[in-house]
Amino acid sequence: MLKIYGDSQSGNCYKIQLLASFLQLEHEWHHVDILAGDTKQSAFLSKNPNGKIPLLALPDNRYLTESNAILNYLAADTDLLPTDSFELAKVQQWQFFEQYSHEPYIAVARFIAKYLGLPKDRLAEYESKHHSGYKALSVMETQLTATPYLIGKQLTTADISLYAYTHVAHEGGFQLADYPAILAWLERIQGQPNYITMNSIN
Repeated sequence: MLKIYGDSQSGNCYKIQLLASFLQLEHEWHHVDILAGDTKQSAFLSKNPNGKIPLLALPDNRYLTESNAILNYLAADTDLLPTDSFELAKVQQWQFFEQYSHEPYIAVARFIAKYLGLPKDRLAEYESKHHSGYKALSVMETQLTATPYLIGKQLTTADISLYAYTHVAHEGGFQLADYPAILAWLERIQGQPNYITMNSIN
């Protein structure tokens, strides 16, 4: 059986939980406490020397890391991952956008506020994340004004990648009221069969 190692409060891990629920994939969930140092333990590092979650363990004892790589591996041969080469590249384009233009700002602001309790020595960093975070949201808003999902009419792993941290952006101080297309997109995803909320699995 597939084993997934992660923290259910992490957007990167929630991506995998959500995909697994959408596809009804049987798996074992193994909670990893980042703040307690679980990813620094030798047992974990033997599976992922980079010491990060999520981590996917396959039944044949192979391991896969990086959330978007895991998403696309698990979604292969399903409607959530296009086979057309251009559309597949568009999915990956949005996933690179998520990792380089979205997650470093929205997710990090959320981490500082939610995980660390917004300490004074991180306040300036927290506030500095908002400009680029809102820029990323504006890029998404432009696309979602034109299409119901990020690459067209079909839900894909690109949407799952960006949904994870966007739907909890308010926990990092981001207000979504001025992004009606994003709000409608969030509702469309939440209305999908087998949708689960963050923290559904402990």
